Amino acid sequence: METAQLDDRSPRLRIGTAPDSWGVWFADDPAQVPWPRFLDEVVVAGYTWIELGPYGYLPTDPHQLEDELGSRGLRLSAGTVFTALHRGEERWREALSQARRIAGLITSLGAEHLVVIPDLWRSDGTGELLEPRTIDDEQWSSLAEGHDLLGRALLEEFGVSQQFHSHADSHVGTTEEVLRLLDRTDPRYLNLCLDTGHFAYYGGDSVALMAERPDRIGYLHLKQVDDEVLREVREHDLPFASAVAIGVMCEPPGGTPDLLAVLDVAARITPDMFAIVEQDMYGCSVDAPLPIARRTREHLS
Repeated sequence: METAQLDDRSPRLRIGTAPDSWGVWFADDPAQVPWPRFLDEVVVAGYTWIELGPYGYLPTDPHQLEDELGSRGLRLSAGTVFTALHRGEERWREALSQARRIAGLITSLGAEHLVVIPDLWRSDGTGELLEPRTIDDEQWSSLAEGHDLLGRALLEEFGVSQQFHSHADSHVGTTEEVLRLLDRTDPRYLNLCLDTGHFAYYGGDSVALMAERPDRIGYLHLKQVDDEVLREVREHDLPFASAVAIGVMCEPPGGTPDLLAVLDVAARITPDMFAIVEQDMYGCSVDAPLPIARRTREHLS
């Protein structure tokens, strides 16, 4: 296969991709693309920057990971951790332990960001309701205070910035919820990984949010929603995994928002901000991601 000749190493926005865009949601799922093939295809698609993905999918030995990325000319932008800090101190300690493990790995390869995603209120696998859809004032306090503590620990211990990722089927998804979290947290310790697809999932306007809170945008995940599919998702109240399976996250430029408009605003906020393509394709054929990744990279170029 011919390698696309596209350069991510300019001083402009750092465009990258993630295992998610190859259908990877879990560390170990035999239906997912094997990690060596993922890395090889990232190169073919023309990317230089990648995220770690679910911890354990890529090698967790720092020397092996450095060798595998270095031999392909790839670099690491961030890791990811899921948290449930609205549930109190015990869950904060669990999150801190996981975050420290991941931060230790990613910083050994030069990454300075940890994308932090809230746990979901219903099961991705079964659609089962795991807890109420909204949280009360006490839980909001626990959530905000917990993220400040987590962000402070990451920054002081590892020099890593916490980038909070709002998410479908989580307690922080709507514009109102995202702004509430920002208003209750310290910008030194928490800013946003603005996922344009998840924000649009609840009707959020990424460009408007970036204009309103430019100082709180620390990182981007680039994806689009298919508006027609999203109407079906809302009509039938489908769980997020079911929504992904019917194509709610679509190939750019076929959906919402306009990613080129997002990138234009991002470049004015922080010229070298990371903007990571993350399409949500879990359950796809292992042969499906590469052509989409190449076309998306060319569109964003």
